[in-house]
Formats: sequence, C-alpha cells, structure tokens
Amino acid sequence: MTKLMMLLAVSLVCTAPAFAQERGGGQPPDSSHAVSGKHIPAHGPGASKGRPRASTAPQTGDPAHPNYSDAPGHPNVPHVHANDRWVGHDLGAGDTHLHLDVPWAHGHFTGGFGRGHVFRLQGGAPERFWFSGFYFNVAPYEYQYCSNWLWDSDSLVIYEDPDHIGWYLAYNVRLSTYVHVMYLGTK
Repeated sequence: MTKLMMLLAVSLVCTAPAFAQERGGGQPPDSSHAVSGKHIPAHGPGASKGRPRASTAPQTGDPAHPNYSDAPGHPNVPHVHANDRWVGHDLGAGDTHLHLDVPWAHGHFTGGFGRGHVFRLQGGAPERFWFSGFYFNVAPYEYQYCSNWLWDSDSLVIYEDPDHIGWYLAYNVRLSTYVHVMYLGTK
C-alpha cells in the first residue's frame, strides 16, 4: 500500500505542471523556444497622465520619422529595454496616427496580457494576422516597424495601451520591438 501511495504521489507531482498550463494555449508547449532567450517586459508602458510628452527618442528633424535608435546597436523602431523602458511610447494620447472614431469596434481581446501569455504567430501580414483564433491588424502608420517580423512563427506578447483607446501593443519577443495593433475579433 505504501508503494502504491508513493507511486501516486510521484505521478501527481510529475503531471501537475501539465494541468496548471492555461487551456487554449497562450504559451507554446516549448516556452524556452518561444522566448528565444530574449527579455519579455513585466508590464506595458505607463500612462502619459493625460498630456502629450516630448519624445525622448533622438530626433531626425522629420517629426513623421523619429529616430528610435537611442544607443549603439538598438533598432530604429519602437523597442523595449531590458529594464522595461518602452522607447517610442512617450508621446502621450495626442498621437493623431492612433485616433479611432470607434474604439473597440470589434470588441476587446480576452486572450491574456503580459509576460505570462506568449502567443506564436500563425500567419498573415500587418494588414491582418492571427494566433490562437484571435485576429489583429497593425496600425497602418507603423507597418514599417514590423517589416522584419516572421508572420508564421514569431512569438508575441500583447499589452494594453494606457494612452491610445482601442489599441493594444504587440511586443515581438525575438526582436524586442513592438507596434500598435487593433483587435479584429475571432473570425
């Protein structure tokens, strides 16, 4: 009887992690491959407290094309530092490129937010992409910032955007870059 109890206890300990994983799968089975050893921010950017701020990104002289490369080797696109500083998300709610007349036109994303919910892209392009049955599109103004994303395999983490109503932030784990995305629903 003792051996049977011991066997039962060992099998429970070994299978418990499988039952603890989220159903419907935010995280791919091989989570070490999903994050590729890259940093995943613990949280999204802070709110701008209702007023636009001057960008801290180095400027090019052309406000339509800011320079996000804030240090040698950093990408010239919005990105996140290892200390969770969101470079490029400091202009506040006044960005006219992200204004929506009808925010949340397709509902709210319910698949999970933040580092505990890593999703693998399953196809598409900036105009429409999907994972785990959820569909999104990238803000047209930001297509240039995701030109090197792998739409059939990159891992993404979705964060809520505190400044731009109707938009989320899709963080690419492989590249440590992000873009604004709109939720399109489950069809």
